[in-house]
Amino acid sequence: MRFIKTIAMLAAMGSDIGIGAASVFKPTKPPAVPLAVRSPYLNAWLQGESGCVLPGEWPRFWTGDIQGWQGYVAVDGVAYNWMGGAPGPGPVNQLSLEYTSTKSIFTFDVAQKITLIVTFFSPVYPDDIQRQSLQFSYVTVTAKSSDGASHKVQVYMDVSGEWASGDNSEKVQWEFGTESNLYYLKFWRENQHEFKEANEIASWGNWYLSTGFHEGLTWQIGQDTTVRNQFAGNLALSNSQESEFRPVSENWPVFAFSHDLGDIKDDEVERIFTLGLIQDNVIHFARQNNTLEPVRGLWMSFYNNSDMEAVVSFYNDYRHAVETMSLLDQRIEKDSVEAAGQNYSLITTLALRQTFGAFQYAGTPEKPYIFLKEISSNSDIQTVDVIFPAFPIFVYLNATLSRYLLDPLFEHQESGSYPNKYAEHDLGTFPVAKGYPNGDDEAMPLEECGNMIIMSLAYAQRTGDTGYLTAHYPILAQWAQYLIEDSLVPANQLSTDDFAGTLAPRRNQTNLAIKGIIGLKAMSQIAQLTNNTDDFKDKAEDYLMTWKAYAINYDASPPHTTLSYGDKDSHGILYNIYADRLLGLQFVDQSVFDMQSDFYLTVANEYAVPLDTRHTWAKSDWEMFAAAVAKNETKEMFIDKLAEWVGKTTTNRAMTDLFDSITGDYPSGGPTFVARPVMGGMFALLALPKE
Repeated sequence: MRFIKTIAMLAAMGSDIGIGAASVFKPTKPPAVPLAVRSPYLNAWLQGESGCVLPGEWPRFWTGDIQGWQGYVAVDGVAYNWMGGAPGPGPVNQLSLEYTSTKSIFTFDVAQKITLIVTFFSPVYPDDIQRQSLQFSYVTVTAKSSDGASHKVQVYMDVSGEWASGDNSEKVQWEFGTESNLYYLKFWRENQHEFKEANEIASWGNWYLSTGFHEGLTWQIGQDTTVRNQFAGNLALSNSQESEFRPVSENWPVFAFSHDLGDIKDDEVERIFTLGLIQDNVIHFARQNNTLEPVRGLWMSFYNNSDMEAVVSFYNDYRHAVETMSLLDQRIEKDSVEAAGQNYSLITTLALRQTFGAFQYAGTPEKPYIFLKEISSNSDIQTVDVIFPAFPIFVYLNATLSRYLLDPLFEHQESGSYPNKYAEHDLGTFPVAKGYPNGDDEAMPLEECGNMIIMSLAYAQRTGDTGYLTAHYPILAQWAQYLIEDSLVPANQLSTDDFAGTLAPRRNQTNLAIKGIIGLKAMSQIAQLTNNTDDFKDKAEDYLMTWKAYAINYDASPPHTTLSYGDKDSHGILYNIYADRLLGLQFVDQSVFDMQSDFYLTVANEYAVPLDTRHTWAKSDWEMFAAAVAKNETKEMFIDKLAEWVGKTTTNRAMTDLFDSITGDYPSGGPTFVARPVMGGMFALLALPKE
């Protein structure tokens, strides 16, 4: 059905599409295309500098490093390239790229004889921790005659050892095998280092490229040029493997399959490939007493600790995945359009895989964990002020997931392993969650105390699990006490926007203060829900009244809050008031929301409203937080500008959350953020309570 719909779409475009015609993009041309994006280590993209055209281009890891992945198709004895930068056969003509929340669908014309559709399919299961625990992705290749004549067709795919090691001087080993009608090529780094990375790629685990057996299936492991020339010259592989294990970059070993699809005329023919990583232990975690212990991959509990059971199960689950993910794709698109129109859907559908691609599922079914990697900024694990902007996606899809993210933070700090009275910033560097027993983490006390209290209440509200609040009440109250002491007039504090520079002397940050004050109001709710004395309500209300006097420049036209108290020439996006509406507190005056909403219209640049007056930089997660609680005109402005940025930006890598609001490029002199999970913030509108 997907094939028929795509052919019809292309036919409707008329005669403009021919040999060499530019690709069509639906809903838009993204900065980069998610190919296989399921975890921090299975995170491959087609970067946008290619114009999002796949033939002739190497897929790349989120870092921008090449991950050898080559695809060919042969029609009537002539080979063509549909993916990868290897020399040899010329490229097919890309007709279109369409992305949904879980799929990237490329349509190619091959010599005006065959229409080839290649779908990169990375399922996201918010309600199924078993299936989401696997670090695997699908690629399907479907061929059909486009001229009505019969044509002989063969398809080919290989991957290189670059997937198994971020250090190309390291030796890889390999093997071929079969299991339950499945053929697989297994490869792994010989020198395994558990919980270590090389250039952000895991130095442990086994990689599998797999496909189902069909008549005409062949395979080969060997030097890249040898294997690829074998297919181009013979339209089949040799069913053999080289015996000499060697470094990734020594004669570049590749692992390849070829399917002979036979004569294709009236019927479409599909072949399914799977690619992924198996790791037994996935995280090193200091739960208690500062002692690091390995945490198993959650997949092990469901698949009897067996690589092959997991590999076979994922392949055989394809039809279920298609049905389930079609419903999820439709749900996100429908909800997004109803909330804010097609432009909003364009944004949310691109954000789903990127967000979940930063998560590692660990533990057991009885005690599951989700560990987050702060991809590209500094690779921290369980960064609280990265979980917070991503939080709307969990509230929208399945709030229970948020508990699996918060649990490691509570467990570590409640064990006495963290000496400070305020909330810990993160738990270390992924994949080692050792925490900071000396209390020497990057201190963002007010930021993280507010975040933890707000997220804990949001989880309990959406799940009804007030027992969670009771269990953690002592430490929540401890953090709330810090807010009492420091939220109204923040002391020398860093906020989550530390990348933008410090405020001299980092005092009296208006937006940070309101987060702490809302955190106190949230703590009032927590006290009531847990039958504790509410020592927070009156304080929060008093602070809010004073904050309005300190924070608002009433003399401006239009009036607005300042970036810091008393600096009337400054302003910033007041995104932290979003938490008031997320929690349904109705605490902050509607007049504050309306005032900011009116003001944003007056300071918007080409692609966004600047984060604050220090730069022309914009943060897309905070743009959506502000849009979610703005008047309709302002909400549409935020969304339309961000949607335009998605289609025009020159950033060309997995969607950044930090860009220049005028040029649309990476911020000059600022950090380059890519592939970060904060894109979960794109779901801010969908996470709000239903009226």
